[in-house]
Amino acid sequence: MDCVLDVCDLRMRYGKVDVLTGVSFTARRGEVLVLLGPNGAGKTTTIEVLEGFRLRSAGRVSVLGSDPAHGGEAWRARIGVVLQSWRDHGRWQVRELLAHLGRYYAPYSTPGLTRPWDVDDLLETVGLTEQAGKRARHLSGGQRRRLDVAIGIVGRPELLFLDEPTAGFDPEARGEFHDLVHRLSDLEEVTILLTTHDLDEAERLADRILILAGGTIIADGSADELSRAASTRSEVRWSRDGQRFVHAAEDATAFVRDLFRQYGESVQDLEVRRASLEETYMAMVREAEAGAARRPLGVVT
Repeated sequence: MDCVLDVCDLRMRYGKVDVLTGVSFTARRGEVLVLLGPNGAGKTTTIEVLEGFRLRSAGRVSVLGSDPAHGGEAWRARIGVVLQSWRDHGRWQVRELLAHLGRYYAPYSTPGLTRPWDVDDLLETVGLTEQAGKRARHLSGGQRRRLDVAIGIVGRPELLFLDEPTAGFDPEARGEFHDLVHRLSDLEEVTILLTTHDLDEAERLADRILILAGGTIIADGSADELSRAASTRSEVRWSRDGQRFVHAAEDATAFVRDLFRQYGESVQDLEVRRASLEETYMAMVREAEAGAARRPLGVVT
């Protein structure tokens, strides 16, 4: 029951072009997964297969216990989708729009399964209580994005797909949106799969990060786990007697221990830095692309 997504050897071919060559991963209830990858890596294709909007070429896919290629209305009612572009609901008032859409989910309400939100609770959750009587066209960009999320979760989904959710947000709106994602995953136990090009956002939100390149998942883990996997070297910075020092160490713990053994309390401003998520991501993608370039044409791994 805790396994929400189970993807094994997912493949997609358009004509003679292999876009996905063997994507495999799982996701548990309440987990936040961030899917990263360069443009053209197949992120959108992967998500469209999971949503049931695109038929795969091969592989096994289970979403909420069902094959999305054959998911019916009751299955779709358990899934929320928030696309990158804003839906045009400009003439609707926020409250009446959410109440109207919520009625579509009522036939699929099952105890312990999907049930529509109470509109007031939903407005409070997404931070739109004060805008409940406004028409959508009068909302700010950040408020419209919150309305997009409210529309995506109005049926109280168990699984939510977010595509570039904070594109164009200012720092304050981005922080508030991150709080909303954490509330949905922690309190509602919604499983969330999102795509973003903002690596800082990925690090802040993700329980696990998936990196898609060369048609397959080349990395799967937390930001810290990926950094450890990408490089065993750490950068140690410190000062002593007014001078700054930097050293790349294979074993940072042993190096720091020796440093204090040799210089004691004269060591100040000590900092141990592993590779950032951006550095890790770029290194992994470059390695995957270099490997793909070395493979003979026509060979799919």
